[in-house]
Amino acid sequence: MKRRKGPSGFEFAPAEAAGEFRLSGVLSFDTAASVLKRGDAAFAGASMNSVDLSGLTHADSAGLSVLLTWVERARRDGRLLKYTALPAQLLKIARLCAVESLLAAAEAAPARP
Repeated sequence: MKRRKGPSGFEFAPAEAAGEFRLSGVLSFDTAASVLKRGDAAFAGASMNSVDLSGLTHADSAGLSVLLTWVERARRDGRLLKYTALPAQLLKIARLCAVESLLAAAEAAPARP
């Protein structure tokens, strides 16, 4: 997978190992749809994915929605998903929305139907 720069300066790129990715730049209302689409395509067919969020420079509630959508889709598909280096800004929004545990649950094995 090639590194591709998204609108408003986000980048979703593969990391060193298979199934590992880095998300950097802005994860907001302006970029959420593109980030979601890129992640969905990148995660397809993998049983385990890890997303490093240490490169995010800004995130808002739409960004949180992207992460929660990936958690739900991973569960639905019986995949593992792990987030690393969650920015404090995203954690604050997750706490305010009472969904912080859903982000943490991304590291747990998903339930299969």
